Amino acid sequence: MSDNNSQVTAPKTSQPEGWERKLIEQLATESLKEQRRKRRWGIFFKLLGFGYVGFLIASVMGYATAPGLEVTRHTALVDLDGVIASDTLASADRINSSLRAAFESSESVGVILRINSPGGSPVQAGLINDEIERLRKQYPNKPLYAVVEEVCASGGYYVAAAADKIYVDKASLVGSIGVIMNGFGFTEAMKKLGVERRLITAGENKGFLDPFSEQDPFQTEFARQMAEEIHQQFIAEVKAGRGERLKPNPELFSGLVWTGAKSVELGLADGLGSIDSVARDVLNAEKILDYTEQESFAERFAKRVGVVFGHGVRSVFPELSSRWSF
Repeated sequence: MSDNNSQVTAPKTSQPEGWERKLIEQLATESLKEQRRKRRWGIFFKLLGFGYVGFLIASVMGYATAPGLEVTRHTALVDLDGVIASDTLASADRINSSLRAAFESSESVGVILRINSPGGSPVQAGLINDEIERLRKQYPNKPLYAVVEEVCASGGYYVAAAADKIYVDKASLVGSIGVIMNGFGFTEAMKKLGVERRLITAGENKGFLDPFSEQDPFQTEFARQMAEEIHQQFIAEVKAGRGERLKPNPELFSGLVWTGAKSVELGLADGLGSIDSVARDVLNAEKILDYTEQESFAERFAKRVGVVFGHGVRSVFPELSSRWSF
């Protein structure tokens, strides 16, 4: 007989001695491995971050790849592209710096200034013109040729006039030797909208050509006289640069634009050519090295995020910041 009061107990599973210690050691080992992995990834990302910051600093400071350690004779190239203004890639600071580097190179046999510009600031164009004349005197055996591709008008031609010779494509647009100051008047629109202009000045002409006030005959005539004065300065520089090559034509300085082929007939240009043909056939140095100062990464990034919004507003609404232009 079995005893009904007897208790049945489950057999005990035997655990190896010291298993708790082994488990703790295993957990500690895995923790150390995880920490090492984190440290390695942390070092990697820090190095990556330092490299990126270094690249940004170099870009901000304007470290661009130089033309290289040239060891053979070559033609130096500088690009003047776009509107000539203090806040563009065609500013006097950028172009003059590039020209100086091109002339100073011991292996450059001549300089080509490639121009694609509709014009811009008379001041900026004049600064480039002056620097070209200075460099030509400093390096009399190193010629500078202007090569026009699409457009060389107004301030673009003011710059080109300082070159030893000007080469164009037969379909290029050349000339526009004149001065302009444009804007708008909003007085009639303000009357219809019931808007009142409240302008307080000290000096009767301080609100010179204000677009929200009635046009003042005296101020209009004064502006016209200034435009004529700057126009005469422009004409004088063209005559000094081109000399007897200019052909008599009553429309030459009227602001008209000519084709490249016609500009050669008028003496505004010397012949047809491209940067390749001028380097190969005129300078006899087919190898071309670009000395144009490049836009830094920081500048490109700033433009993308809209830092140049103000410049865009001035381009759309020139009457809000009227200024002279060629």
